This record gives sequence, structure tokens and C-alpha cells, in this order.
Amino acid sequence: MMDIAVTTPALLFPAITILFLAYSNRFLTIATRIREKHADFNKTHSPIAEKQIVSFRRRLQYIVAMEMFAVLGIISCIISTGFIFYGFQYYGNVSFAISMLFIVLSLFASIIELFFSTRALNIELEDMEEN
Repeated sequence: MMDIAVTTPALLFPAITILFLAYSNRFLTIATRIREKHADFNKTHSPIAEKQIVSFRRRLQYIVAMEMFAVLGIISCIISTGFIFYGFQYYGNVSFAISMLFIVLSLFASIIELFFSTRALNIELEDMEEN
């Protein structure tokens, strides 16, 4: 196993910050859309709105998973930095590998949420085409 320097885990910090910004924007956007659909659904009880509710629920679950994995990734990265700093190279390497795994899981959840988001937009487009 290759030894890594204390600066290696530190390279993930800016990436994780950018991920959090993107994930927070996604969450805020979907929260706004849910509030809009809620008002629309209360007025019309549209079947399209019902389909969107299912989509919103799934998307929220994936956004929460994305953020959770990213948080676990940064915590593992911090632990890795601490281990390496105090001379526990093996544990530092392991916790860094774990942090990368969490970041990858976060990105996979992001991709899945993107597909659900695209499906939600297709529901809207189909409704527009029918009308």
C-alpha cells in the first residue's frame, strides 16, 4: 500500500465544498418546486401533480443520501488527515480510501437523482404536449 502525505486528503476539501454548494442548490430548488406544486395540487388535484409528488419524494431521498455520503466523506477525510499527521499512516490510508468511497457514493446518488429530475421534467413536458 502506498503511503500518502498529509496534503493528499486535504485536496478533497475544496471538492467537497463545491459538492455541498451544488447539493444545497438542488435541495433549495426542489423545496421551492414542492411548495409550488403543493399550491397547484390543492387548487386542481391534477393527476400530473400526483405523479410529480412521487418524483419529488424519490428525489428528496436521493438528495439526502448525496449530502449524507458527502458529510461522511469529509469526516473520513478529516480523520485521515489526523491519522497521517500523528504518524498512523496505515489508518490514514484506510480512512482516506473510505472517504473517497463515500464521495463516489455521493456522486452516484447525484447521478440517480439527475435521472429522476429528468423524468419529472418529462412529466411536465408530456402534460404540455397533451394540452
